[in-house]
Amino acid sequence: MTELIDVPAGLRNVVVTTTELGDVRGREGFYHYRQYDAIDLARHKTFEDVWFLFLEGRLPEPEERVRFAKELAPLRVLPGELREILPLVARAGGHPIAGLRTALSVLAAARDLPPLWDAGPDRRKADAMLVCAVTPTILAALHRLRAGLEPLEPRADLGAAANWLYLVSGAEPAAEHARAIEQYLIATVDHGFNASTFTARVVASCGADVVSAVAAALGAFSGPLHGGAPDRALASLDAIGTPDRIDAWVRARISAGDRIMGFGHAVYRTQDPRSVLLREIATGLGGDLADFATTVERRVVEILAELKPGRELYANVEFYAGVVMELCGLPRALFTPTFAVSRVVGWCANVLEQAAGSKIIRPAARYVGPPAPQPVS
Repeated sequence: MTELIDVPAGLRNVVVTTTELGDVRGREGFYHYRQYDAIDLARHKTFEDVWFLFLEGRLPEPEERVRFAKELAPLRVLPGELREILPLVARAGGHPIAGLRTALSVLAAARDLPPLWDAGPDRRKADAMLVCAVTPTILAALHRLRAGLEPLEPRADLGAAANWLYLVSGAEPAAEHARAIEQYLIATVDHGFNASTFTARVVASCGADVVSAVAAALGAFSGPLHGGAPDRALASLDAIGTPDRIDAWVRARISAGDRIMGFGHAVYRTQDPRSVLLREIATGLGGDLADFATTVERRVVEILAELKPGRELYANVEFYAGVVMELCGLPRALFTPTFAVSRVVGWCANVLEQAAGSKIIRPAARYVGPPAPQPVS
C-alpha cells in the first residue's frame, strides 16, 4: 500500500518534475528561458528568435533565422478547414479564448492530429508549430468577424508582433508599437509551472494530441486569477479616474476584502521583472495613461505595505500589460488573447518536453467525506 504524501494547497513549492525550458526565482525577481535571462532576450532579440530557442535549445544563427521565418509564414495562413467555420464561431459570441479553443479543436479534427503517444518527434514539433503560428490568425479573424469586418491574410514581410497588430487593425503598425508588443510577447512566453502550463503537461502526459493539451491550457488561462486579468487591471485605473481618488479607492477595496487586480504574485516576493520592463516600455511610449499608471502603482504598493505588512505585494505583469496594449491600440477584448499569442509557444514547448517521457501525471486526493461504506437503503 503506497503511503499518501500531504502537500501544501495548490501544490505550492512542490517540485513535480524537471525541465530544461526555464525557471522562476521569485525571491531574486529573476526568471530565465533555458540559459538566458528572459528580460535580456526581450530587450535584444525577436519573438521568432525566442520561439526558435524554445524549440531547439539555442538561439538561431542568421541563416537559421531566415529559414525559420520562411517556415513559419505559410503556417500563419488561416487553414481552409477553418474559413467556413470561423464565421459561425464568431456569431456564437463569448470570449475570444473560447472561440480559439473551438477553432483549434476543429483544426485538430480536420487534420486528424495524432496523439503525442503515437507521433514521432518531427510530427510533434510540426503540429506544435502549426498551433502556435495559426493562433494569432484565428484570434484576429474572430475579432474582425465580430466587428463585421473580413479577416486579413498574414504578411510574410512582418514579424509576429507586427503581424498581430496588422491582422487586428488592418493597418501596418508604427515601429515603436510593434516593438513594444514584441517585447511584451517575449516576456510572457513562459513562466515556470503556472496553472495553464501544468494543465498542458498533465494532458500531454496522457499521450493526447497537441491541440488537446493547448485547449486545456486555454481553459485554465481564461480564469481571472491567471491570464484573464490585464483588462481588469486597466479597468481599475478607469475606476480610480484621478490621482486624488487613489487612496480612497484602494482602501475601500481592501476593506471589502477585494483583490487589487494587477498586484501580487504567487512566486515573486520582490518586483516582478516583467512589470519593470513593461513600465519602462509604457513610459517610453509616453502619455497621460502611462504617467497615471506609475502614480497608481507607487501608491498602491505603499498602501498594501501599510495594510498588509510582510506580504511583499508589488505590481505584476498584468498591471502594465494592459497599459502597454492600450497605448499600442489593441482593444481590451484582445488583451488576454494577446497574452495567449505568446504563451502558446511556451505551452507547446512544455508539451513537447512532457511527451518525451512516458509517465502519466496521476496524483491522489485524501478523502474527507462521510465514512464509507454505509448501507444503501
